Amino acid sequence: MLDVHGDDLGILIGRKGSTLASLQYLVNLIVHRRFKESAPFHLDVEEYRRRREEALRALAFRMAKRVRDTGRSVTLEPMPANERRIVHLALAQDPTVGTASVGEGESRKVAISLRR
Repeated sequence: MLDVHGDDLGILIGRKGSTLASLQYLVNLIVHRRFKESAPFHLDVEEYRRRREEALRALAFRMAKRVRDTGRSVTLEPMPANERRIVHLALAQDPTVGTASVGEGESRKVAISLRR
């Protein structure tokens, strides 16, 4: 795990972490070629990933409450697989709502609905 700290590092994170994800991909390619092993290498900037995970969990719980209160399903914005997984795991133990990924490719979203 490499966590980069410094001033004005927002450019390394990019919009919704896209630049950070690309940098991590490149670093993993370099590490794999250099050491011939597939040990995952995690790159973070100013603990962005931890903060994003907390924000996604909070969003999941808020939207689950909205679904319970209104009885209507909610579909979140498109997000990458690792972020959808955080939402699915956050609500996995909730007996009142269920989650499903819907859509194709980069437009896949998480739908939250009442369990029947």
